[in-house]
Amino acid sequence: MLERAAELGEIGAGMSQAPNAMRALAELGVGEQARAAGVPTYSAGNLRVPDGRYLQRARPGDPTPLTAFHRADLHRVLLEAVPAGWVHTGAEVTGIRHDQDAVTVTWSGGEASADLLIGADGIRSTVRRLLWPDAPPPRFLGRTAWLGIAEAGTGAFADADGLSGSVTMGPGGYFLIHPISRGRAYWAYVTTADQAGVRYPGEKSEAARRLASWHEPIPALIAVTPEQAVIHIDICDLDALPTYVRGRVALLGDAAHAMSPDRGQGAGQSLEDAVVLAVAVAEESTGESTGVFMVEAALRRYDTERRPRTQATARGARADGRRTTSAAAHRALVTMIRLMPAPLWRKGITADGNATWRWQPPHLPSPTTRH
Repeated sequence: MLERAAELGEIGAGMSQAPNAMRALAELGVGEQARAAGVPTYSAGNLRVPDGRYLQRARPGDPTPLTAFHRADLHRVLLEAVPAGWVHTGAEVTGIRHDQDAVTVTWSGGEASADLLIGADGIRSTVRRLLWPDAPPPRFLGRTAWLGIAEAGTGAFADADGLSGSVTMGPGGYFLIHPISRGRAYWAYVTTADQAGVRYPGEKSEAARRLASWHEPIPALIAVTPEQAVIHIDICDLDALPTYVRGRVALLGDAAHAMSPDRGQGAGQSLEDAVVLAVAVAEESTGESTGVFMVEAALRRYDTERRPRTQATARGARADGRRTTSAAAHRALVTMIRLMPAPLWRKGITADGNATWRWQPPHLPSPTTRH
């Protein structure tokens, strides 16, 4: 595994994983470790408006289909499952070459050949740029976001109700709260922006200014968040590709289908990709075909199964983003939620009621059946 970063450390803010992602983690063999690192969150069931009133409210005993993490905690779970010495840091890929029966990748400091190369290098993927040179760059979606981790042991954590997880929907933006490990809270404020790349001398102060009149614990959470723990990003996604496969190379995760965060499925779809690709490679390698035919068959299966689902999810996330940040669409959405019977709303936020969350992973062959 070639990692561009010079070292592996605690990066990013928070995330939540839905049941489909948790099933993928279980199939990869780290389900128990992931659940131990995460915290159940009621954010899907607690919907509020800026003055604090609830549109829908979770009740004691309601299911908590989402599990929230500090990003670094989930990274650690995955990294601990990788054999020692497999991750090479400070390795920035500079070239890819297809030979008759292998693919060769070069990076700053070396090169290696393999049967298969997986490009899982994010929305600004080098692998995508080298092998899909005509693919458009990331597309700015007219929204920007502030993210933060509020530390434990402060007054902001006295409001247990507010920290059970919630989404507050305002005109032009929304504020998300997830409880995460060690008593901390992850928060995110997503709002409209005229252009990408606008930054402020004090990002924490800017977020606080915009949200000063919103209900508690929103201002308090921002206030207790260390300045260095506030991240400001622009929301982008990628246009759909006609295939995720070129020769012996497959794109995976954001490199293939980066999407807006509005369905909370970016990482989840990446985990699904990993399981489907692993199963395809394992099963094709147990057959009679070998070499290029095995790789081509496995990648064809992967592309056929993953591209329709991930691209549909990305389209849905983009549409959800428009509905939650457009002022007119926001008013209509709030009205619809207010009028929706609570049992119907609750059904939609269960693992059985949400079509995206119902995904079941294919099963990896047991070690005794692999060749």
